[in-house]
Amino acid sequence: MTSSPGYCSSHPYPRHWRRPPQLITTRRWRLAIPLLALTYLILALGSLEVDGARLMEGLSRGARFVQGFLQPDFTSRWHDIRQGLIESLTMTLTATVVGVLVSIPIGVGAARNLSPRPVYMVCRSVVAISRSLQEIIIAIFLVAMFGFGPFAGFLTLAFASIGFVAKLLADDIEEASASQIEAIRATGASGLQLIHYAIQPQVMPRLIGLSLYRLDINFRESAVIGIVGAGGIGATLNTAIDRYEYDSAGAILLIVIAIVMFAEYGSSYLRKTLQ
Repeated sequence: MTSSPGYCSSHPYPRHWRRPPQLITTRRWRLAIPLLALTYLILALGSLEVDGARLMEGLSRGARFVQGFLQPDFTSRWHDIRQGLIESLTMTLTATVVGVLVSIPIGVGAARNLSPRPVYMVCRSVVAISRSLQEIIIAIFLVAMFGFGPFAGFLTLAFASIGFVAKLLADDIEEASASQIEAIRATGASGLQLIHYAIQPQVMPRLIGLSLYRLDINFRESAVIGIVGAGGIGATLNTAIDRYEYDSAGAILLIVIAIVMFAEYGSSYLRKTLQ
């Protein structure tokens, strides 16, 4: 067979399988590490102090909860459920809108390829602080500051949305096409014009998807932070469970699942439409 110009007759890929290099070369340590891990697992399970009586009691209580979940009661506590849903939906929508609006300048400032180093460090610090605290911890702190009610929940969800959206937005901006950015910059465009013509077309579909996804997360989190007094459907759910009204708790959970599924399918359809 004649070889064409530039054709290399040697095969570019290895013909024989080779064992990948071992991370631990000493046979003694290869045996000792799994034994140490197994010993630690056994000791950890022993420290749980599993009580058979409590386990059986918990299973029976769980059976009653499942029975109430299968026979939900939407009527007896509908007024409280309706009020909790309105609070959760209000908190979710307002916190998402405010969080996304605040996240946009922070995300732009946290992009290394757009912002000077001092601005980058400040914005990245804000993102890191927001992402380092779980929503339930923020809710406990804000409830202690502002008291019980949906206002503390709104602040909690908005603060958590800032870290989530700004972090992913900044990463998308840093991964944007450098040639398009340089082409717009070469025309003498200002900073706002650079963002509008070079960055926005590349990251806007992603930003819309992140906003819809955060809307979904905020609604689910509103059911969690309500347990500590931050308003929403979580407070109604916690009250129903404390009163052993498992049928009402099952109704609340079914409503939450239905709304989350509706938001999931709606956001998927909207993303396909916008893209």
